[in-house]
Amino acid sequence: MENNIEHLQYPIGRYSKPDALTPELMQEWIKVLQVLPSWMDACIENLDENQLHVPYREGGWTIQQVVHHLADSHLNAFIRIKLALTEDNPTIKPYDEKAWAELADTRLVPVNISVTLLHTIHRRMVVLLQNMQPGDWERTYYHPEHKRNFPLWEVVALYAWHSRHHTEHIRQLRERMNW
Repeated sequence: MENNIEHLQYPIGRYSKPDALTPELMQEWIKVLQVLPSWMDACIENLDENQLHVPYREGGWTIQQVVHHLADSHLNAFIRIKLALTEDNPTIKPYDEKAWAELADTRLVPVNISVTLLHTIHRRMVVLLQNMQPGDWERTYYHPEHKRNFPLWEVVALYAWHSRHHTEHIRQLRERMNW
């Protein structure tokens, strides 16, 4: 039972930091970030209001919360990347993602608004990443909750994983529910 809960919570496994940046990995991560908005289009296609309010697992977020969370999280990631590219090891502002998932906009705004936001943010993010210089990938920001610096290559790896992680939450729920 516990293994099944772990699989529902982490359908592609827990995030594992890559050992190093390679050009192949960099291109893979950027490609995932490029296609995430289209994945979300497919994930929510033909879902009705009731289906959007079904959690992907017991005690987990609803599909609606997951989609809005992706937009919130990736908007923060985009800003953090830009800060790291323009400032010397800036300290970023953490946020309470669970509290954000409970705010009125997450409950009341249709998911297509956040999917549209993902399309626009990811378009800009991908162009930014594709045009970074080799040394830019080593630029860092400081995360006060983790008490360490994050190089941009690791940030991009994490958000590529994050994209696949939440896409699978929705995809697997749809499969289990036969939607």
